Amino acid sequence: MGISTGIALAFVAMLCWGFGDFLIQKSARKVGDWETLFFVSLIGAIIVLPFFLMKDLVMIFSSWKNIAVMGSAGIIISIAALLDFEALRRGKLAIVEPIWSIEIPATAILAFVVLDEHITLIQVLLIVGLVASMALVSFRDRSISGKIFIEKGVFLAFVAAITMGGAQFLIGWSARIVDPISINFFIDFIMFLVTCAYLVRHKRLRGSFSRFKNNIGVMLPMSISDKTAWLAYAVSMTLVPIGVATALSESYIVVAVILGILVNKERLHMHQRIGLVGSIAAAIILSTTI
Repeated sequence: MGISTGIALAFVAMLCWGFGDFLIQKSARKVGDWETLFFVSLIGAIIVLPFFLMKDLVMIFSSWKNIAVMGSAGIIISIAALLDFEALRRGKLAIVEPIWSIEIPATAILAFVVLDEHITLIQVLLIVGLVASMALVSFRDRSISGKIFIEKGVFLAFVAAITMGGAQFLIGWSARIVDPISINFFIDFIMFLVTCAYLVRHKRLRGSFSRFKNNIGVMLPMSISDKTAWLAYAVSMTLVPIGVATALSESYIVVAVILGILVNKERLHMHQRIGLVGSIAAAIILSTTI
């Protein structure tokens, strides 16, 4: 496998994440954030487990560095995923998704600092344009009192984007020092333990399976799509620079936003539409410069 395969896998991740986020929003609104993440991680772990058991487990767990990096990735992505799901539950796809474009610079900066992957001047300018465009998307029109109100889910989406940027970097790093299969199983297992403990403590676990059964048409394809995206993304980061894989896969916002507008009938103000176009354009152009 070479660079072309890595790029192709990044686009697979883009498509699967776009449809996955659309379904995650529906699931989070119907059954809740914790239940959604519980089943995403459970099904993901089940899918990957047979392949994980074929690995040299002694070699993987004999290194404290491997355990530390994978453990950190699992914990951070659990936090980021819950923030993501809550942002999707509260906000519009067309608003939340462009905010997540900031995952690109967050991941790229970490790759630069830790792994010495460089960022050019044009990339810095595009990042600035990306942030400015997201600012337009984030604010509603002025009210009668003249105050500017933040769109629902925007603050959570911003925090989630920064957190997910760190998680994506750690996943890419783990995929390189261990392997993509192992890191995917590890993060799913950690998310499963965290969400299972929460649901048990709040006496919601038994009811979660009933809600899953009632919403299986949404939750099963959601979980499969999400796991396919993470596997494709992790493998792509072993074949091309982390910044390249992240920038290309982040184009999933185009898919999710289009679904939000066409299927959910979400409406945007003019300045939000301008910001939406600007953020998507900046993200796509940025992906071609890395």
